[in-house]
Amino acid sequence: MDVGSIAEYIARRAELPDKVVMSNPSAEAQYRRLVYVRKSAGFQREAYTQTQVFHKNLTAEELGGELDEAFAGYRQVNMFYSDRTAEIKKSKSGKMMLSEGKAAGAAKTHDVSHDRVKQYVIPEGTVVPPLVDMGIFTKEGRIVASMHDKFRQINRFVEIVEDAADCLPKNRPIRILDFGCGKSYLTFILYYYFTKIRGADVRITGLDLKADVIRNCNEAARRYGYENLSFAVGDIGGYRSDEPADMVVTLHACDTATDYALFHAVSEHAKLILSVPCCQHEMNKAMSTESMPLIGRYGIVKERMAALMTDAIRANLLTACGYKTQVLEFVDLSHTPKNLLIRATACLQPKSVRERALSEAEELMRTFGYEQKLYALLRESGRLESTAELLKK
Repeated sequence: MDVGSIAEYIARRAELPDKVVMSNPSAEAQYRRLVYVRKSAGFQREAYTQTQVFHKNLTAEELGGELDEAFAGYRQVNMFYSDRTAEIKKSKSGKMMLSEGKAAGAAKTHDVSHDRVKQYVIPEGTVVPPLVDMGIFTKEGRIVASMHDKFRQINRFVEIVEDAADCLPKNRPIRILDFGCGKSYLTFILYYYFTKIRGADVRITGLDLKADVIRNCNEAARRYGYENLSFAVGDIGGYRSDEPADMVVTLHACDTATDYALFHAVSEHAKLILSVPCCQHEMNKAMSTESMPLIGRYGIVKERMAALMTDAIRANLLTACGYKTQVLEFVDLSHTPKNLLIRATACLQPKSVRERALSEAEELMRTFGYEQKLYALLRESGRLESTAELLKK
C-alpha cells in the first residue's frame, strides 16, 4: 500500500507509535541507525554511529516532521504500536510502500521516563569495595547523589572493555598490565569486572613511578582480598616481564610515555590494548607548519591539532601492526578534555588495510616534517621492516 509520508500515516492512525526505527541508510546518511522512543513528555531520538550514540528530545508535535526529514537518508522505517507494527520501505524511484502486521507478542508498555533505568555492567545495589572507598557507592551499594556522573563514566569504561574482551584467552589466566596506573581507580574496577562479573581468572599488574602511591594500592588490594592484583614501582620504557601481557592498559601516561606503553604492547603481541593519551607535547613542539601557517598561528589550535594527529598516527600504526583499531570517546573521572580512547584488538588485518594505514601515517608525518615517537620505536626495533615484509606476502 502506498503512503504519502510518515507524518500522514501517524495522523491517519491518530495514535503515536511507542518506538520508531530507521535503518538501511543511504551513503549520505549521517548515522547508521535512528531510534525514536516514546516518553512521557514526547520522544527521545537515539542516533547511532559505529562507536557512539547521540540523544535528542522531541515533543510529540515535532515527531512527524522530524521523521519525514530524517527519512530522506534511509530506505526503511519500522513503527511499533501496542497492537501492531508498520513498515515503510522506499523504492529506488522514491515511492514509499506500507505494510502492516500484528505485534508478535512483544507489545511492551513504553517507557514513560526520560531517565529510564539503564542496565549498567556494574549495577547499583551491588557492594563493590573500591567504589565504596572512592565515595561513589554507600556501604549498602547505593550511588551517592553527587557521584552519578562518575558512576556512569566508570561503567562506560567497563563497557568499552566488555565489547572487546572476547579476544582474550579463555583456557588460562588472563595477564593484564596497567602502565602509569596512578591511584588505580579503574585498575581495581577492572579486577572486579573480570573476577566477579565475568568469572575469569586474571593476573593484573599496575605500574607507576610513585612509590607511596604503589604502596597504598598494594594495601588496598590486600584489604579487598584481590589476591591476583599487584602493583610495582617501575618505568614504562624499561619494564620487562617473564610472561607477556594479554591486555595492556595505559590511561593518561604523559606525552611519549603512551608511545612506550603501546610499543611494549605491540612487542608482546598483546591481544587487547586500551590507551587514553595525555599531555601530548612532542608533535606540538616538533611539527613544522610552514606549509599550513594557519595551523601554527593560534597556539591552542596547533596544540589540539597536534594531539589529534598524534592519536591518528598511533591508531594507524597499531593497524599496520595487525590490530583492529578504533578511536572512541571516553570521559574520565576528572572530566579532562583529553577524552579520546584508542582501543586495538589483535586480528588478521588484510594486507591492503595494513599497507594503507602505514602509508597514511608516514604521509602525515612527512607533511609536518616530524617523526612520531611510536613510529620511531617501531622502526628502530625493526618491527616496521617486518611489517613491510608481511605486507609483501
